[in-house]
Order: sequence, then C-alpha cells, then structure tokens
Amino acid sequence: MSLAELRLEDLRCLPRVQLILHPRLNLITGNNGSGKTSILEAVYLLGRGRSFRTRHTEHLVRHGASELRVFGRVESPATLSHSVGLTCNRQDRVQARIDSHDVASLAELSELFPVQVIDPGIHRLVEEGPVQRRRWLDWAVFHVEPEFVRHWQGYSRALRQRNAALKTGADPAVWNGELVRLGEILTAARVRLVAALQPYWSTALRDLDMAPVALGYFQGWSREQDLGAALSTHIARDRERGSTSYGPHRFDVLLRLEGRPARDLVSRGQQKLLGAAMALTMARYVTEVAGRAPTLLLDDPAAELDRAHTEGLLAAVAALGGQLVVTALHAEHTPLGTPDRVFHVEHNEVKTAIIQD
Repeated sequence: MSLAELRLEDLRCLPRVQLILHPRLNLITGNNGSGKTSILEAVYLLGRGRSFRTRHTEHLVRHGASELRVFGRVESPATLSHSVGLTCNRQDRVQARIDSHDVASLAELSELFPVQVIDPGIHRLVEEGPVQRRRWLDWAVFHVEPEFVRHWQGYSRALRQRNAALKTGADPAVWNGELVRLGEILTAARVRLVAALQPYWSTALRDLDMAPVALGYFQGWSREQDLGAALSTHIARDRERGSTSYGPHRFDVLLRLEGRPARDLVSRGQQKLLGAAMALTMARYVTEVAGRAPTLLLDDPAAELDRAHTEGLLAAVAALGGQLVVTALHAEHTPLGTPDRVFHVEHNEVKTAIIQD
C-alpha cells in the first residue's frame, strides 16, 4: 500500500494542505519551521492514529482551531483504493474512519496503511525507557500475527482489574489466570519476533557501518520463573505499590554493546543510527514476511550525521523499494536519486508541486 492523496486541515501551523503523492520518492522542501515535518506527521497519523512527536493531541491542533482533520487515499499495486480519515480535538479524542466506517481500534489504521518514520528524535528509541521499544516491536508482531492486538487488549483489561484490586484491598489472584494465559501468548509472540529479526538487524547494522550491537529482550519477569510464580512471589510488593510489577507490560527490547546498554557507550549521532537501524529492520521484515512494504518517512535525514553515514542510510532506504516521503531544506542530489514528486512549503502553504513523471 502507498498513500496516493493527503489532505489536512488545522494541523499545527498548516491551515489547509492537499498533496497528490507518488508511490515512490516524494521530496518536501522548505525552510525550518515552514511545516514540512507537520506534513509527515499527518501521514503518520493516518497509519498510527497518533503523532511521532508528541503524546498530546492538543499540541497538534492549529492555534484558534478546535480540531484537526486528516484525510488520505491509500492504493495498492492491485489498484485497490481505500479512504481513511482522522479527526483529533484538544481533549485528546481521536476518531478514525476507513471507507466511511468508524474503526473499532486504531490498530485497523496500521493494518490498512503501514508506516515507519526516521526523524531527528529517533534516538529516543535507544536513549529512553521501554515504552517506545515495545511499541516498535509490537507494530511488527501485529503485522505477522494479527491476533496479537486482541490478546493485548484482553491482557490490558485483566491488568487494569488486577491493579484495581491491589489498590482497594480486594483479592488480585482472581485475575492471575487470565494474566498468565494471555501474558504467555504475548510473550511467546514477541520472543519469536526477536529471533526472526536477527538477520535483518545484522544487515541494517552493516548498511549503516555500525558496531555489532546485540538485539535481545527482557520478557518482563525473571526467566527462572513462569509468570504465575512471579505474580505469586511478589504479591506483597504489588500490594504495597498498588500495581502489578511483573508481566509482558514490562517487556523491553535490549540493545547491548560489549555486554552493556548501548545507550551508555555511544554518541547521540550513533543513537540516531541505531534508531534508524531499528526502523530499517522493521521495514525490511514486514516487507518480506508480511508482503506489505511500509511507507517510510524521513525527516531531515542528514541531521546530526556525517556525510558517509547519511549516504549509507539513504542508500539502505532507497533499496527498500517502497514509498518514501522525505523532507529537506533544498532539493539536492542524494543516493535516493531524482525525486518523482517535489513539493515546496512556504509561509505554511504548499506553494509549488513539481511532478516529474
């Protein structure tokens, strides 16, 4: 699938924008602050139902507006076409529709329109806590094991009930069986994926001329116990905290260099490269295994990287073969080749659209 058309209203500084995109390479140019990244953000919203820059919807809505709207038309090589629309308001309420039908879960957006992003903040995948890394992994688990979302939703409901029991002094053990059953299913799926990703991860590191950083995981509790035993062993601690200390909601993807956390040993630029390697790994894996090449968004790919690493990243991205939407200050020759579409953003509007077919 690729995004053929994008329309947005009242997203950050952009009052209204409409783009007709190419299924291959699209370049968006403009000065800093002109709204280039906001266009990428709109594309990402259509595929994920959230921003890659903020957790708070109110930050996305243009000043003076009550809500933002994004519409897209998604097409496949088989000429299938689907419409997807999304509305966000300042109260963090998100409503999405596919082909005029309300979606029951935002995961439906990802199923229709898979999208990955490499932006200057991608180092946070390496530098910060496990939430983003779990999300990175689970996005691909969902594409190869669609039932994963249903199991995660069930686990989350049981976890909320157990935590409520811990807070009120009720017996939390009545929820242990469901947590264990669904938790083991979720963890097994994640572990299978980490194993399957190893060759893709090694290739991405070689492409970016990176040291051999190991890709591993912490399952959310000690491997010396099963989940049921971990819940029983730590019940006193859970009662004290009013929350469940162990389980797949504590899962983390571990990046280690020479046996130590990679974030402790590498520079900010190298953290960005590791984050880019994670995005490349997922894009290749989902393309080959699920047969669905994601649209890849690159926001100012040269930021914080030297020329050699920038060229290595762009060459690896070009080899993926899917749709690319790239931002840059100027239209310059890169290993990506000649753009198929070039858009220029100026004064919060798309001033020009040069189509080179």
